[in-house]
Amino acid sequence: MTLEIQDLEVRYGVVRALRGISLTAATGRATALLGANGAGKTSLLRAVAGLKRPAAGRILLDGTDITGVPAHKLAADGLVLVPEGRQLFDELTVAENLRMGLHGTGVRGARAQERIDEACTLFPALPGAMARRAGLLSGGQQQMVAIARALVRRPRVLLLDEPSLGLAPRLVTEILETVRRLASDVVTVLVAEQNVAATLRVVHTGAVLQNGRIVAEDEAAALLGDEEFTRHYLGSLADLGNGGATAPPAVELPEELLRTTLVPADRKGRASR
Repeated sequence: MTLEIQDLEVRYGVVRALRGISLTAATGRATALLGANGAGKTSLLRAVAGLKRPAAGRILLDGTDITGVPAHKLAADGLVLVPEGRQLFDELTVAENLRMGLHGTGVRGARAQERIDEACTLFPALPGAMARRAGLLSGGQQQMVAIARALVRRPRVLLLDEPSLGLAPRLVTEILETVRRLASDVVTVLVAEQNVAATLRVVHTGAVLQNGRIVAEDEAAALLGDEEFTRHYLGSLADLGNGGATAPPAVELPEELLRTTLVPADRKGRASR
């Protein structure tokens, strides 16, 4: 399914978290929302997922306006969010957490187990941990459970908020590589990340948010290949070889870069081809 965001504005009281965001996430592609804390990434995902009503703008799913539709209805239609911080039920087992992902679907018994087995094919560590309490797992294992819990619903649009947050470099690579595998002919993936270098290696398209606006957008390979972009945003080209374990500093892009880098902010979210 194609997710289209048009001139979206999100407010918290008098504070504008998003300022006229436009972006398209195409079917079968992984699109990254990149930026430091406070850039607006989570606000955008919450608006798309039906957890925060936009102050202005529209959100379209295959041409249908879903702006303001409640989260539970969107989830039933195949738009699912994996939240920041994983938000598992620590006292429940892995198997019980995965079954919670099927709540409200009517899927039970053998069909439920089939969904769970299917979701776990991406994470070989999970089948052997089904009886363990989620709160006793490592951060990487917990993130796998959180993603698998979303996958049991067989989503058509998958939103992931900071999936690499707090993970060791090896697990960052493993989790982010899963993001690209999830982008298939029937799944649209939109992932919010601070980990710019590591994320751009695995997604198709990247959009950089700063102060609630998109300031740069292009194919991931083009962003990684642009020396001016990497110098200003990542610090140095050498950072691209360190595994991407450290999130970029919360710095603002200089005005001269905003005027010249790759795709202007007024392109309204259309990835170049």
